[in-house]
Amino acid sequence: MPLVSGADVEAAALLLAGIVRRTPLEHSRALADRVGGPVWLKCENLQRAGSFKIRGAYTRIARLTDAERARGVVAASAGNHAQGVALAARELGAAATVFMPESAPLPKVAATRGYGAEARLGGATLTEAMVSAVEFAAATGKVFIHPFDHPDVIAGQGTVGLEVLEQCPEVATVVVCTGGGGLVSGMAAAIKARRPDVRVVAVQAAAAAAFPASLAAGHPVQLAAMTTMADGIAVAAPGDLTLAHVAGLVDDVVTVTEGDLSRALLFCLERAKLVVEPAGVAAVAAVLADPGAFAPPVVAVVSGGNIDPVLMMKVVQHGMTAAGRYLSLRVTVPDRPGSLAGLLRELAGLRANVLSVEHERTTPALDLGEVLVGVHVETQGPDHARDVLAALSAAGYPVSVD
Repeated sequence: MPLVSGADVEAAALLLAGIVRRTPLEHSRALADRVGGPVWLKCENLQRAGSFKIRGAYTRIARLTDAERARGVVAASAGNHAQGVALAARELGAAATVFMPESAPLPKVAATRGYGAEARLGGATLTEAMVSAVEFAAATGKVFIHPFDHPDVIAGQGTVGLEVLEQCPEVATVVVCTGGGGLVSGMAAAIKARRPDVRVVAVQAAAAAAFPASLAAGHPVQLAAMTTMADGIAVAAPGDLTLAHVAGLVDDVVTVTEGDLSRALLFCLERAKLVVEPAGVAAVAAVLADPGAFAPPVVAVVSGGNIDPVLMMKVVQHGMTAAGRYLSLRVTVPDRPGSLAGLLRELAGLRANVLSVEHERTTPALDLGEVLVGVHVETQGPDHARDVLAALSAAGYPVSVD
């Protein structure tokens, strides 16, 4: 099948002029220090509707006939494509109906409706929502706007790549968050057309990585299950078109763990001052996890910032735990007055900040006259965490880490 060309992406850029923002490229000294050369963040989290998705959605809907737009459009999405389609449809005067899984973050559902689309919740996964959307489109005559597997969508997303080349002409490596593959396909098409020497790397969540098996098989292979906080890239299988692009144009596909994602999200908040969702931070997570694997100058695409505040609190806590700044301890102490106070004094002397304390007396593992104390503490980093554990053990406390 024919791939999207550089000229296709340039045509999409002309169509999108004045519609999408030319998002900033921000230098990250903290990442540059790790990589050993310049690292830039392409901030699509600052795009209209909070992600790159408006680029592909607008390109696709703008190229429909007047009659097709009059019938309305249908989409399926966990959130970002939903918002992109809703905003693009509003800009172009088309009615939009979006099917979203029941687990879709509430802020994304509210934003989709706020742009004027009808949001319908149903199904446990994006795959189930997509089936409902396709069936609804067939029954009503509305046009289904695929989230990634269409040439116009790929060309629109690829305009991010054109901006990267213009903003960082010396770039050597581009790292891209990847779910169904629309963004990395378009960016690779744009970049390789102008600069075939630039290395393009796709990054998937390890718990939702459909591309490795699909590339090995030579056709889309559907994952049996996905469990990742990165809902925006939790796609069970690539499309035929995106798989062909990744196979032909993308230099490597790597995966990141849930711990990598949470650490990267915390890094973006603390060091880059960027609000990013877990899916949007996958490229940063890959650079943080293995900085030596990316030849500088590096551009990492921060693809979206639509994060549920409740999830953000959980991910920040997870990220601090993964970074060794939270410890969840279980300590056995004698069941007598002063035992808990003694443990807390020990922690205070070690400069560990106690966040919460729980008592448990009924577990079968305890002997008569013992209490299991659960203590959550904040440390100053991995070295301090190890010092705390070593000092508690040296003081005679039987301690384990949850």
